[in-house]
Amino acid sequence: MNDTLLVNGLVKRLEAAGYTRLATPFKVATVDFEFTAALRGSDGRGLDLILIVDTATGDHGDRDATRVRQRIETLSRALDITQSRYVLTVILAGAMLQGDMEALSATCRVLSVESASLDAAGRPINATVAEALDDQIRVLLPLDLGWDEADERSSKGDTMTELLAALPKTLDRALIDGLVEASVHGEEAVTQALGKRLGEVLTFGTST
Repeated sequence: MNDTLLVNGLVKRLEAAGYTRLATPFKVATVDFEFTAALRGSDGRGLDLILIVDTATGDHGDRDATRVRQRIETLSRALDITQSRYVLTVILAGAMLQGDMEALSATCRVLSVESASLDAAGRPINATVAEALDDQIRVLLPLDLGWDEADERSSKGDTMTELLAALPKTLDRALIDGLVEASVHGEEAVTQALGKRLGEVLTFGTST
């Protein structure tokens, strides 16, 4: 069955952010699970499992809050049985479901995207729409510090400039500079930069 425009747009945005769409139904602990769409993260978000529930068309009973909750809770239990460390996020694409969806937040992260102005290919029609869509799923997207990696420090964007200006002057500038430069490469690069600087400081302390 073809995806709705909103579901297509969400999938495209998440794929652009590094997620991979899974074939559905997928099997966990010998049980088949059917969702409108499912995506898995990569690298630092490799344990993220995202489920998209299409509340507009109601495929797979997705207009029934009780059925949706039961299916997701069953999946959560199946993941527990297999000792999986996946972190579940459910995106409700379309009208917010009424009923016992609040109870679902104890099982997983629940996001709601009621609508978005998209073109026929599922792309936001302008930058404002794109930003509004990102805001609704921001927790799933890489941190954007507002500059191009190729830019010089002076042009890295107002957000980073203001952040650096607000930091106490007594902080380890080598550490701050290393973390800022590494941040454009993701969480793992930041961790490596932090480890490198700690190693330098500890080595220096030992030698003295």
